[in-house]
Amino acid sequence: MSLIPGVYLIIRAGEAGWDRILAEVFTARVGAMTWRSIALMVVVWLFSTLLGVSAALLVTRTNVPGRRAFGILLALPLAVPSYVAAYTWVAVADLWNPTGRFDGFWAAAIVLSLYSYPYVYLPVVGTLAGQDAAPAEIARALGHREFSVLWRVVLPAAMPAITSGGLLVALYTLSDFGAVSILRVDTFTRAVFTAFSVGFDRTGAIALAALLMVFALLVVTAESLARGAERRQAKVGGAGRRRVVPQDLGRGRWIAFAVLGGLVITALGVPLAALVRWNLAGVSRPGGFGEVISAIGGSLGASLLGAGLTILLAIPLGLYAARVPSRLSRALERLVFVTHSLPGVMIGLSLVFFGINVVHALYQSIWLLGLAYVTLFLPLAVAAVTSAAAKAPLALEEVAQSLGSTPLEALRRVTLPVMLPGIGAGGGAGVADRDEGAPATLLLRPAGMERLATRLWTYTAVEAYAAAAPYAAILVALAAVPTWLLASGSGAFGREPQQ
Repeated sequence: MSLIPGVYLIIRAGEAGWDRILAEVFTARVGAMTWRSIALMVVVWLFSTLLGVSAALLVTRTNVPGRRAFGILLALPLAVPSYVAAYTWVAVADLWNPTGRFDGFWAAAIVLSLYSYPYVYLPVVGTLAGQDAAPAEIARALGHREFSVLWRVVLPAAMPAITSGGLLVALYTLSDFGAVSILRVDTFTRAVFTAFSVGFDRTGAIALAALLMVFALLVVTAESLARGAERRQAKVGGAGRRRVVPQDLGRGRWIAFAVLGGLVITALGVPLAALVRWNLAGVSRPGGFGEVISAIGGSLGASLLGAGLTILLAIPLGLYAARVPSRLSRALERLVFVTHSLPGVMIGLSLVFFGINVVHALYQSIWLLGLAYVTLFLPLAVAAVTSAAAKAPLALEEVAQSLGSTPLEALRRVTLPVMLPGIGAGGGAGVADRDEGAPATLLLRPAGMERLATRLWTYTAVEAYAAAAPYAAILVALAAVPTWLLASGSGAFGREPQQ
C-alpha cells in the first residue's frame, strides 16, 4: 500500500514531462516555500522534543506530585486534531484580541508543537520506565553528578526512542494541512491542496508533492543514521533489572508540578474552553443533531475497518523489523514513513487512480477508504508493534517450541499475548492520529457517507464555529480512548518504585 502514492507520483510526473516538473520546482515561490516548510519542521521538532523529553523525565525520574495523573494527561493532546487545535486557538485568541488574528508562522509552530510533542513523550516514557537503574548507580558511584548521569547515561539509552518520536513529529509537520491552512501558513501541503482544489494545477501539485517526498526521504535517512543500525533485543523477564528510585527534587518538585500543570492547561485548556463556549452556542443549523449522529456512525465504521487492516499489515512488518534487523527491514520501515509525509489529498488521488485502473470493484467503496487509512497510519502502528515485539524476544518462542509447540502455535500462544498492548495501541493509532485523513476521506468516501472530520472541516472552512463544535468535541472524545491505550501501554503507570 505504501508504494501506491510513490508509483502514482512517478506516473503523473512522467506524463507531464520531467522538464516541466523541474521548471515548476525551480521557482522563487517554491524556494521560499521550501525554506518556510523546513523551518517550520525544524522549529516544531525542536520544541516537541524539548517538551516530550522533559515531561517524560519528570514523570518517570522525579517525585513530582501527581506524576501518575500527569502521565496520562500529558499524552491527551495527541487526541486533539491539529485543525481542531488551530480553530480553537483562533476562536479563543479572537476573544482576547478582537482587532488581530492568531495566525502566521509562529502561531503554527506553537499549535503544532503543543499537539505533536506526545509523539516524543510516549516512546521516551516507555523507554525510561523500562531502563535498568544499575548503569546510573554505577555512574554516581564513580563520582558523576546527576546532570552528568542524565546526559551521559540516561538520555543516550533513550536516544532511539527520542529520534523515532522526533521523526514522527518532523514527518507529521511536513504533511499537516489542517493547522497550516487555518493559520494561513503557505507550506508544501497547503500549496498542493490549493493547486488541486482551487487552481486545478495538477502538474504543479505533482511537482510539489514529489519534492516533499524527497525531503521526507532525507529526513528518514538522517534519522536512521542517527539511530544506528543496531537493534537490541529485550531481556527475558525483569527479575534482574533494578528499579529506578525517583530523584527527590525537594522544593523544586512544586516548580516541576507548575511546569507540567501549565503545559497541560495550555494544551488542553484552550480547546476545552473554545469547545464548551461553542457547544453552548448550539448547533447552528436545522436538523444538526441528526447529521452529527450520521457522522459518528460513518467515522466509527471507517475507523474500525482502517484499524483492522492496519494491524493485519503492521504485525508482520513489526515482527520482521524487530526480529530481522537488515537492510531490507530498514528499507521497508523507511518506505512506510516516507509515505506518511505526503498530503492526504495526494494519497487520496493516488488511491482514486488505483481504484479506477487496477481494482475498479473497490472504487467508491468503504474498502478503498480503509486502504487510505492504512497508508496514512501504518507508520504509527508499525512503531507500536515493533516496540511490543522487542518485549517478547525470540527466546520465548524457542522455549515454547522446545516444549512441543509448532512455530505458529508459539507465535499465537506466547508472542502475540505479550505484544497485545502494543497491538491494541497500534490499532488505535489511526484514531489517535486525530483523523488527519480528512482530504483523503473527501475524495474516497462512498456517496452519501459523512464523517466527523469532513463535517468539521466543512464548517470551519466558513468559520461556522458553533456548527463545527459538536463534531470537534466528539472527535476529541473518541480519539482520547486510543490515546489512553497508547499512554497506558507506555509503561508509565506501573507500580511506584520502592524507595
